[in-house]
Amino acid sequence: MPSSDLQPMDLTRRLVNSGVVSAAVAHQALQDAARVDTSLVSYLLAKRLAPCGPLALVAAQAYGLPLLDLDAVDRASLPVSLVDQQLLLKHRLLPLWRRGQRLYVGVADPAHQQSLDDIRFHTALQVSPVLVEDDKLQRILAGWSRSAPQDAAGGLPDTVDDAPVVRYVNNILLDAVNVAASDIHFEPYETYYRIRFRLDGILYDQPPPAAEIASRLASRLKVMAQLNIAEKRVPQDGRIRLTVSPHRTVDLRINTCPTLYGEKVVLRILEASAASLAVDELGLELQQQQQFLQAISRPQGMVLVTGPTGSGKTVTLYSVLNRLNKSEVNISTVEDPVEIQVAGINQVNINPKTGLTFAEALRAFLRQDPDILMVGEIRDLETAEIAIKAAQTGHLVMSTVHTNDASQTLMRLGYMGVSAFNLASSINLIVAQRLARRLCDQCKQVDELGAEALRDEGFSASELEAGILVYRAVGCPSCTNGYKGRIGIFEVMPISDAMGRLIVSGANAMQIRDQAKSEGVLDLRCAGLGKVKAGLTSLAEINRITKN
Repeated sequence: MPSSDLQPMDLTRRLVNSGVVSAAVAHQALQDAARVDTSLVSYLLAKRLAPCGPLALVAAQAYGLPLLDLDAVDRASLPVSLVDQQLLLKHRLLPLWRRGQRLYVGVADPAHQQSLDDIRFHTALQVSPVLVEDDKLQRILAGWSRSAPQDAAGGLPDTVDDAPVVRYVNNILLDAVNVAASDIHFEPYETYYRIRFRLDGILYDQPPPAAEIASRLASRLKVMAQLNIAEKRVPQDGRIRLTVSPHRTVDLRINTCPTLYGEKVVLRILEASAASLAVDELGLELQQQQQFLQAISRPQGMVLVTGPTGSGKTVTLYSVLNRLNKSEVNISTVEDPVEIQVAGINQVNINPKTGLTFAEALRAFLRQDPDILMVGEIRDLETAEIAIKAAQTGHLVMSTVHTNDASQTLMRLGYMGVSAFNLASSINLIVAQRLARRLCDQCKQVDELGAEALRDEGFSASELEAGILVYRAVGCPSCTNGYKGRIGIFEVMPISDAMGRLIVSGANAMQIRDQAKSEGVLDLRCAGLGKVKAGLTSLAEINRITKN
C-alpha cells in the first residue's frame, strides 16, 4: 500500500528536484489543489502541467510503489471481470493481475485511498496499487467508456444496485470455504462492522465491508436462507446451499440474532466430507480405537460422546453412522438441526413449536422397528429415560452430553434424575474429546524445553529418560500461524463391571476418574501429551484446550 504519511510538500520537492515541473508551477499547483480539495498528482494531470511518464516515475518513487508500462501488458489477460467496469471508469483504475487473495490494480494517482477501498470492498480481495502512466491508462479506459452500455435514467436499476452486496457476500462465503473455515461471523457494532472466520478453532478478522452497505449484509444472507427479512426482533434459523463448483456443493447453517446495533449472523459451514471420515482417521490411539469399535459393534447399549461446542462430536458420531450404515439395519437420527444429510439414514429435525421434541421423535422411532438410534443431545430427563430404555431393549443408541470429561457425564445424567442402576446397565462407553490444531509440517521447529519444564507439564520420568522431542508453531505461507488442520484428542472410557459397581454405589466423579485411570484410560491431558510427543501438535496448543 502507498505510504500514508507522505506529505504534499515532500512530493512537490521531489518533482522540482527531478525537473518534472518548475518550483513556481509546483507551489502554485499545490495551493490550487488544496483549494479544490484534490491531490497534487490529480491536479497536475487534470491541468496537464506535468508529463505523464516522468510524473508517474517520481510518484512511484515517492510512494514506494512499483511502476508498470501498460504498453507492455497483454490487455486480453487483464482480469477485468473481477470489477464492474462502471466502478473502474468512475475511479480511473485498471485491474492488472490476481495472486491468490490479492488483486494488483493500476493507478495514476496513489493518493486516492478511497478508490482502492472501494475496489477492495467490491471484490473482497486485498488490493495493492501499481503506478501506471495516466495517458496510457486513459486510452484503455476510453475504449471501455465507448462500449459500456448507458442506463437511460442516468443510473443503475435497483437490481444492479444490489449486485455489489450479492458479489461481496458470495465472495466472503467462497473465501471461507476455500480456506476451510468452520464458521463465519457477521457482527454489527456502533461504529464499525466486523467479519470473522473461524479457522482451526480460532476466530480471525477479515477485511471489513464498507459502512454504507453493512446493514444490507444480514438481509442478503436471510434472503439466501429464505428467512423473513422483515423480522429483526427474534432469532431465526435456516440453511443455505452454496454451489462451489459444478461438482461440489456446501451446506451452511445460518442463525440470526438481534443485537444492540443490528442483526448478528453466524454461518456454520457443513462439509459432508468432514463427517465421512473413517473411525481410524479420527485420531484415536490404537487401544482407544479398539474399545470404540467394540462398543459400537454391540447390538444394544449406549455410546455417549461429550465435549464443548466445536469439539468435533458431530464428526465422531457421523463417522460411526457411516460405518454402520448398511441396508440390513434401520438407522434413525433426531437432531437440532440435522447438520449433514446422509443417504440411507432417516434424519429428523426437532421442532418444539409443533411438539416434535427429542423425546417425541424417539418415541416415534421406537414404533418403527429401529436398530440404531442417534439423538443429537440429551438435554432433559425425559429424553434420557427414553434413550436408556431403548438401549436396554435391543437397540444401539448414540448421543451427546455437554460436559468436560467422561466421568462428569455420569454425574450430569445423575443430576438430571437418571438412576445409577440405569446408567450402569445401559452405557457401554463414554468418549470425551477436543480438537487440537495440527502443527504445520513445513515450518514447525523444535521447542527447546528442559527436562524440568517437561516434567511440570505432565510427562513421566520414563518418557523423559527415553527422550522427548517437542515442537512449536512458527508460521509460513502454507499455514495459519504455524498450524494447518486439526486432530482429535480423546478420552475413551468403557463401562467395565468394576466401573458399573462403582456407579451403582453412588461414587463421585473423582472416584470414577481414579477407577478409569487404574484401568488404563487416558484422560484428555495425557492423550494430548501423546500427540505432542508424536510431533503432531504443540505443548502450547494442548495447554490451551486441556488446562483449566
